[in-house]
Amino acid sequence: MNDGQSILIYILIIVLIIAAVWDLFFHKIPNWLTFPAAAVSVIYHTGLNGWSAFFFSLEGICLGVAILLPFYLLGGMGAGDVKLLGTVGGFVGPLGVLFAFLFTALAGGIYAIIVLAVNGCLKESTLRFKTILTTFLLTGKFIYIPPPAKEQKLRLLYGIPIAVGTLLAMGFGNSIL
Repeated sequence: MNDGQSILIYILIIVLIIAAVWDLFFHKIPNWLTFPAAAVSVIYHTGLNGWSAFFFSLEGICLGVAILLPFYLLGGMGAGDVKLLGTVGGFVGPLGVLFAFLFTALAGGIYAIIVLAVNGCLKESTLRFKTILTTFLLTGKFIYIPPPAKEQKLRLLYGIPIAVGTLLAMGFGNSIL
């Protein structure tokens, strides 16, 4: 890794930490963080390696947004989460953002289980999903059972799993990101 890449990694780490902390305290990820960071990633990559790096960064942004956009459209997460993963893609490119997303999904699953457990909803939620799955396997019909009101009020701050997942993916070395 050269010095230019190191600087990008440090900038990304700072962006991820700010996003996670901001999400924790204010329950949103601000545009003033994601848009300039994404722009920096594109400009920096382009300045370091030319037009091919410009497209590398742009493809990463587009793929990061595309991965989470369906979840946003279904109401499962906020737009800031989508833009944050897009920003990650700008720094790490299309393959890197795929790995970051995989680790984010794992971190998000663990985080969701912890939130359900802390709020006393884990057992009921597990039974609900078991019933949905069993019904589907036995009948071939998907019958959605909505969560109880207490569970519906729970809010997952997905900036935290995006930060943790991306940092975990980065921890697996340069062969991934």
